[in-house]
Amino acid sequence: MPLAPGTSHTSDFAGRSWSEAWTEGRDTPGDCIPPSMVAPPSPPPPPPDPQFVLRGARSAVHALHFCGGAQGQGHPLLLSGQGRDLRMHVWDLAEGRNAIVDSVCLESVGFCRGSVLACGPQRWMLAMPGKGGDEVQILEMPSKTSVCSLKPEAEARPGMPMCLQLWQADSSPLPLLLAGYEDGSVALWDVSARKVCSRVACHEEPVMGLDFDSQKARGVSGSAEKALAVWSLDEQRALQVHGTHQLTNPGVADVRIRPDHRLLATAGWDHRIRVFHWRTMKPLAVLAFHSAAVHCLAFATDGLLAAGSGDQRISVWSLYPRM
Repeated sequence: MPLAPGTSHTSDFAGRSWSEAWTEGRDTPGDCIPPSMVAPPSPPPPPPDPQFVLRGARSAVHALHFCGGAQGQGHPLLLSGQGRDLRMHVWDLAEGRNAIVDSVCLESVGFCRGSVLACGPQRWMLAMPGKGGDEVQILEMPSKTSVCSLKPEAEARPGMPMCLQLWQADSSPLPLLLAGYEDGSVALWDVSARKVCSRVACHEEPVMGLDFDSQKARGVSGSAEKALAVWSLDEQRALQVHGTHQLTNPGVADVRIRPDHRLLATAGWDHRIRVFHWRTMKPLAVLAFHSAAVHCLAFATDGLLAAGSGDQRISVWSLYPRM
């Protein structure tokens, strides 16, 4: 409508100004609140502190994994690997304990992070780098019985394996293995057939961490680059890259998807843990606790998140409790 004589663009209905409408207490757009009096949005709450911190490690923590309860008692164990000391440590998290309760000697040292898959009560499979530079060894634990060794064909030349992920498919009697390699590729191994089913180039730098959501047939990987790669696996066991997600800082040491498929966490060289919504990749939180690069992450089935760092500490977090 055209403005009535004597009114301005700051007037409300019936020629009343914002101040007149506020004084009269009449209903107007925005509840009669002048724009200068609208309160700014509240800042987001600060990130939480760790629920507790484990300090028994004597060197940088490079690998973590939660497994089932000890002796059927219902509380989780946490497995951690430590690089140069050639040991995998077992922590009992019942009643806030923070002591190492067992250790397993390993046979190799390198940059590759192993993977653990539960096969039953107090029994699991462990994928770890073999004695050869490009070899992956599968063991049954805790007996350390060798299941097989996986070595790429000579013409493939993917370099060293950098990260591993075991998972159980309904169509295979033995687990399948996803391996990230030095050349930036991700390969899917059929453990029972001991052959590569598919390989896809995901990064220009070595793949430092990967995880796979078998429910959505969707995976994610990170490297020294400033981006995550998101990829999928089809019914013919073919891997395909779907896109990338840009990050604030370069350098991702590990990525983990929470068991309920809702959250994704990344371990950063910038000492930060970043949490995303897994389906949308929306950033949710930045956890700043460690004083050195965060090397590894692990989610427990109840949603607890553990992070291992170059500062020789393991932080354990409770984030966005599962509904």
